[in-house]
Amino acid sequence: MKSKTKAVTYTTQNTYNTLNSLNSRTINVWVVFHGIGYLSRYFLKYFNELNTDENYIIAPQAPSKYYLNDTYRHVGASWLTKEETSQETGNVIQYIDAVLHAEAIPKHCNLIIFGFSQGVSIATRWLAQKRLNCNKLILYAGGLPKELAPENFEYLITNKTEVSVIIGTNDAYLTPERLLEEEEKAKHLFKGTAKVIRFKGGHEVKKNIINSLA
Repeated sequence: MKSKTKAVTYTTQNTYNTLNSLNSRTINVWVVFHGIGYLSRYFLKYFNELNTDENYIIAPQAPSKYYLNDTYRHVGASWLTKEETSQETGNVIQYIDAVLHAEAIPKHCNLIIFGFSQGVSIATRWLAQKRLNCNKLILYAGGLPKELAPENFEYLITNKTEVSVIIGTNDAYLTPERLLEEEEKAKHLFKGTAKVIRFKGGHEVKKNIINSLA
């Protein structure tokens, strides 16, 4: 007999972490998507040098947690895999929408969307589907999903969103050919409006780069 894949809908719960306080003095609200193997509460350390009065950081948590090695001590998480990608993307986007609804970001705040590594694919898919207005979009050391097209981001260009693409020249996940490919993809998707920034380093988050883009 042939096996069948079925699906059900159910209510689930997931955590997220924040840094600093959201109040009348807040200028920038960051929504930051970590890479594979991270937990959101530890990812926040890369943003702890930003001005605490002016910056409020929201770090959603990738839902699929797993042990990072055979010692079964350290836990990481993943946003998506190649299995049921479309369905899982929908689940993740519903979760992110719920996070934003819970936070009720004031209209006077600048919204900054930041994705690192696998978080780039989440940030861009989310924006492409929800057409959410943001002041800055920062895509750091991650691949852009193949299914996305320039028309998905035309509204960002119209709204004059500042788009930055950050790439380490020694990133172990990027061959020289892949590096150029990602740069060209970014230029294509954002119609030449994205600022491409290369830094000397590997697949790593550098606080000084984050601080310079605040």
